Amino acid sequence: MITMEMLIDILHKDQCSLVVADSDGMLHTYHGRGVKDLYGILDNGSGTLSGAMLADKVIGKGAAALMAAGGVTRAHGDVVSAAARKLLEHYGIRITYNTLTDSIINRSGTGPCPVEHLLEGIDTAAECVPLIAGFLNGK
Repeated sequence: MITMEMLIDILHKDQCSLVVADSDGMLHTYHGRGVKDLYGILDNGSGTLSGAMLADKVIGKGAAALMAAGGVTRAHGDVVSAAARKLLEHYGIRITYNTLTDSIINRSGTGPCPVEHLLEGIDTAAECVPLIAGFLNGK
C-alpha cells in the first residue's frame, strides 16, 4: 500500500515537483513548474486525479482548485498558501504541509504568484479552472 510518507520521500529523493498515486496505486512523477502538470493531468481526461493522493512542492490556490476539480482525496505540500488550504478543506481534501504561508510568491521573488493573484476572490474550483486554462494558454 502506498503511503503519503512514500510520496513525500519520492518527491524529495527524485527532485520531483509533483508525485501522484492514483486510485489504482500507480505512481506518476512530474518535474514541471507551476500548475502546468496538474492542469495537464486534469485536462487529458484520464481520471488520474480521481481518488488520488499526491505530494507537491508548492500548493497555491490554483493547484488546490485543480486538485478539487480532479477529485483528489489527500494532498501534502512542502509549502501551502492559506487560500489553498481553505479551498482544499472546503472540498473535503485532507491536506498536510511543512509550511503554511499567507501567499505564494512568484519565481523571481518580486510579488505574488500570478496564478494565485488571478484567483483572488474566486471561491470555487469550477470558477478557477477556466481562468487557469486561459492563463496557461496565454489568453
